[in-house]
Amino acid sequence: MGNKVVALCGGVGGAKLAYGLSRVLPPEELSIIVNTGDDFEHFGLHISPDIDTVTYTLADIAHQGQGWGRADEKWIVMQELEHIGGERWFKLGDRDIALHLLRTQMLRAGKTLTEVTAYLAARFGLRHAILPMSDDPVRTIIETDEGLLPFQDYFVRRRCEPTVRSLRYSGAVNAKISAEVLRALDDKNLRGVIVCPSNPYLSIAPILAVADLRARLRKLSAPILAISPIVAGLALKGPAAKMMGELGVHSGALAIARMYADFIDALLVDSQDAALDGRRTHTDPPLRFGDIVMTSRDDRTRLARECLSHLDCLRQ
Repeated sequence: MGNKVVALCGGVGGAKLAYGLSRVLPPEELSIIVNTGDDFEHFGLHISPDIDTVTYTLADIAHQGQGWGRADEKWIVMQELEHIGGERWFKLGDRDIALHLLRTQMLRAGKTLTEVTAYLAARFGLRHAILPMSDDPVRTIIETDEGLLPFQDYFVRRRCEPTVRSLRYSGAVNAKISAEVLRALDDKNLRGVIVCPSNPYLSIAPILAVADLRARLRKLSAPILAISPIVAGLALKGPAAKMMGELGVHSGALAIARMYADFIDALLVDSQDAALDGRRTHTDPPLRFGDIVMTSRDDRTRLARECLSHLDCLRQ
């Protein structure tokens, strides 16, 4: 059995579990594959919101109330932008802007997003691998009752208010899996894969859409455990439950299990949803139960240990 764990991760919710895993696993045993479907260019800067959220969270400098951005942020640039009539719908703090400036400069100089992410993570004292899902651009586009909206327009500018009709992941079919991600998913070294409790449409689906990544997961002999982002029909964070309803999907953990049924071995569900086990069909993945709500740093490490225990049980 290998000793390496791979986590598939989005932003705030997924970053919490990634933090816990980084506290119980040494750097050589954990790789975190992060969604880049919400990357975009703003004021000429390359913004990678989920990568930055994971980086800030693991470095213990994320804003605890928001879950995103820096805890010690200043807003002089945004204040001046407002004063001179610039757009302020997407908030960029001064420290955040410094990171985006350097990322953009390095990308334009020919570095890959994977290389830039590794460099920036190291500057924040991180040793665990934070891997963009691809170095090629993939962009999440949401078809709504107001027309097609790029991810950030839907999520930030419109605050998820438009009704979702469908989603597409532009560029995913032609995006290549990076060599670093391929190495992380090397079956002979794997203890297992953990799908963090991130939005299934906005965070995990873009990762799965890259090239043949989903097919690769199906072929792994190592176990794959997903953690539900839905508890008692409600999203732990963000618009997942709202989107499920608008797409005609029952908002519940069992629906999450069915979305991932072709490649996961089990779904970890909150104990509040224990009754769901009686509603499973023979084609649904097995459900495991526990306390999956993370309200403190201790909760993150507790859940991380529990996930690893479930992985090992699935392996046996």
